[in-house]
Amino acid sequence: MEWSDSWRGAFRIELRAEAVNLAWHGWPVLPGTYPAGEQWAGRDGVEDDGPTPVHRDWQERIGTKAEQVATWWTGHSYSILLATGHGVDAIEVSADLGRRAAVELRATGIPVPIVATPAGRWMFLVASGASAAGTDTDADVRHYGKGEYVPLPPSPCDVGVVHWRVKPQICAWHLPHARVVRDALVQAANPTPDYGLVAADRS
Repeated sequence: MEWSDSWRGAFRIELRAEAVNLAWHGWPVLPGTYPAGEQWAGRDGVEDDGPTPVHRDWQERIGTKAEQVATWWTGHSYSILLATGHGVDAIEVSADLGRRAAVELRATGIPVPIVATPAGRWMFLVASGASAAGTDTDADVRHYGKGEYVPLPPSPCDVGVVHWRVKPQICAWHLPHARVVRDALVQAANPTPDYGLVAADRS
């Protein structure tokens, strides 16, 4: 399927607007590559399989103001990367564990921004400074911190687009401590049995 120039232009504007909004809220965003293929390829010719940072000196660009961020996306359909370890970290898990952890978080009334990728991965965004290691959930939990990056919506991927499961506006852009997500992951991986139902089953 071929995408029209007008569609690509509209999507480029959406990417730029989201990147500027994130930067305005103090999130360290960077331009990233996007998939090869006619539907994504822009006139700038960036067609790497990614996303990876466009600039080799990306770590020196962390903390760039929103005004400068806007210029990066002018005329380019770059994906949006979040440089973790600078106020925002990401805890990545499988979609199944992510769904169960999200239920636990809703039950406690603590909203957490959640990103989902087309590859079936969920990322919980938390405040930098603590690790999610030691959750004893499974080996599939990964904590992204300093020196790393993750894609943010609406970054394009080979088989779809990164999207929000819970937008940061829901928590007023306030990020929880990593232990909040860690505890939810532990609970999701080891749910407390409903003893009432167990007793009923035995009767």
